[in-house]
Amino acid sequence: MATVCALCTPRAAWAGDDEPEIVDVETGDGTIIDVEASDGTIIDVEAGEDASDADPPVVDVNVRGAARPRDTNRGASSFDIGRDVLEAAPNQEGAEVLERAPGLFIARGAGVGVGHRYMLRGFDADHGQDLDLRIGGLPINLPSHIHGQGYADVGMIIGEAVDGLRVTEGVYDPQQGDFAIAGSIDVDLGVRDRGWRLKSGYGAFDTFRQLALWAPEGEARETFGAVQYQRTSGYGDNRDAQSASALAQVRFGEGAWTYRALGIFHGARGQFPGVLRREDIRRGEVDFYGVYPFPTAEKQSALNARVMLGGFADYRGEGGDNGQLGLYLGYDTFRIQQNFTGFVEESQVLDGVAGRGDLIEQQNRTLTFGLTGRYRSKKYEPFEWAKGTVELGTSARLDDIEQAQNLIDAAVRSQTWDQRVDAGIKAMDVGLWGDLDWLFSHYVRARLGMRGDLLVYDVNDRLGNFAPEIRPDDAFIVGFRRSAVGFAFGPRASIEALPVSWLSLKAAYGEGYRSPQARTLEDGESAPFTKVRSGDVGATFQWQRQLKLTVAGFYTHLSDDVAFEAREGRLERVGASRRIGVTAYAESRPLSWLVAAFTLTYVDAVLLEPPPPTAEDPAPAFEEGQNLPFVPPVMARIDVGAKRAIVDDLGGHDLTGRLGSGFNFIGPRPLPFGGNARPVGLLDANAAIGWGPFTVDLSLFNLLDVEYAAVELNYPSDWNPTGPRSRVPARHIAAGPPLSWMTTLEVAI
Repeated sequence: MATVCALCTPRAAWAGDDEPEIVDVETGDGTIIDVEASDGTIIDVEAGEDASDADPPVVDVNVRGAARPRDTNRGASSFDIGRDVLEAAPNQEGAEVLERAPGLFIARGAGVGVGHRYMLRGFDADHGQDLDLRIGGLPINLPSHIHGQGYADVGMIIGEAVDGLRVTEGVYDPQQGDFAIAGSIDVDLGVRDRGWRLKSGYGAFDTFRQLALWAPEGEARETFGAVQYQRTSGYGDNRDAQSASALAQVRFGEGAWTYRALGIFHGARGQFPGVLRREDIRRGEVDFYGVYPFPTAEKQSALNARVMLGGFADYRGEGGDNGQLGLYLGYDTFRIQQNFTGFVEESQVLDGVAGRGDLIEQQNRTLTFGLTGRYRSKKYEPFEWAKGTVELGTSARLDDIEQAQNLIDAAVRSQTWDQRVDAGIKAMDVGLWGDLDWLFSHYVRARLGMRGDLLVYDVNDRLGNFAPEIRPDDAFIVGFRRSAVGFAFGPRASIEALPVSWLSLKAAYGEGYRSPQARTLEDGESAPFTKVRSGDVGATFQWQRQLKLTVAGFYTHLSDDVAFEAREGRLERVGASRRIGVTAYAESRPLSWLVAAFTLTYVDAVLLEPPPPTAEDPAPAFEEGQNLPFVPPVMARIDVGAKRAIVDDLGGHDLTGRLGSGFNFIGPRPLPFGGNARPVGLLDANAAIGWGPFTVDLSLFNLLDVEYAAVELNYPSDWNPTGPRSRVPARHIAAGPPLSWMTTLEVAI
């Protein structure tokens, strides 16, 4: 039994110091206490009887801990989001737990089967190009994906199996690699409530969800299995969808080496109506939640299936040194049919063929193999006032990619009437990084790291050197095979000062990169990485559990940005950009049964070097000094959750109640060719009551029934197949869901 002071306020400390990190835990009788745990250990506590009547009270506890592999707290914009914040407000799907990351907004513009759209820290990361996403340590982003560089679909997340989020906004940790432009998020998987849990839910638009979760008693919280199935008829027209996910993880082993194995399985297919012109909605030609009455619009759909397997070995030596080795294997298949422009495109292969509908078919298959490894030394103490550790790490991945893009005629059994892409890509990324983590006295901690990555590409572009049938005199065979290599490196540094126990001051600087889309490379080219230079300064105030407040200002410079190109349904380069902004994040637990979180982000995102006019695009939509399109200058979120007993010992069990709410605000977003998308404010709420093994929950989403666009774009299109073609830019929207509800019965065994 260990003796812990329940009301003391210990001095905050760092994992690299003699003093341990402070971790908040809950005793078996529900009492919240602060427990000191070395190296950021997460502790489960079971309370015994009071060992003393002294003031402050002393509680005897049983302590069982599991150390984190490494400290990722870098700069003022590093956040650990706990389980209580994640479950404070209801979620329509598991992926929405990511919205608890300060300043992050996600939306499904194309429905189930297509990755979310992410906005963070002044970046419109589209489907993941500027945000490094990991689940249980497995990388989700896919390089050189046909639908978008760094494509990341997190539809496989099961919210009940998420134990927390580790968020690093900016690029200050040398472990951050490709796509960590705006930052990185690692989803920690784990289940705290052990045993069986079954959930069955039914809601608006004939939505059904079934969950089965098993967390064996006596095992670590990382050991569990979960499977879910969901289907819906969808709000409005053309939104039928089905999806299923399975997560399985086990932690085993004792002593210096412990092991973790993880499997992720996900499949989804959904229809969607695509984008609608606002002027057509105003004229009543199509409903806000409708679809254009043409096969080329009604056949829009997406399918995604993914399998990821990973194994990790964690080492912790007696001298405090530690390390990790990991291997992972992944396979992803993706197909989407999507029409942005209506009836504009002409065939590049068939002479004089046009007007068959601009239904773009994209296909992508990726086979991935990767490894990670790191070792952190024991603490060196060359001086009484200086001590620290040295860490070395490596990462490597190989991706075998097959992709295609065609135009198809939905009215004639999906005939292909134009080919745009047919390519095979082999991409390899080998990274090496080092990190110094040193403490100078009890008041200053400094970290200095460096990361370098070598990327190798082999591209077989089967439609390169294009020779259409309308040029019969061409004297060569279509195809363009090429290879390229690039090297990216940059420093990562941060410094932290602790002048008093309740205040931490931090500053950080880092340089990161985004790999290029392989098909854009020339033979022998030194691969042109997109480079980001990022810095932030800030302060964190903490008063026990009652309040934790972080305010951070940041600056980023991106060597070349991208924007959406509707005709090809993908992103294109637009030039260099910079962002200046500030983020505030607060967590409060004023009572043992109440938690609240608030975040506010303001950013000024400006394009520095727009693309010059060309023969194909004589009037580009971008000008020097304009605010970047699709980036909201203001974003805010509030989460509040309460859970406590209503009646004690009612028939042998307590009657408990839970209330929660979450509010998202997205400010006006600049659009190409001028104008702004409308601001959006969304309120979700839920109420639940539980008795013994049974819990009934009612969740309401978009409680105010706001009619809003999940995605809003501005570009030329033409949805009249018989009239003169329009070349004037027009507003297009993909409608977000209206007021909806879900009622769920949970049985915990």
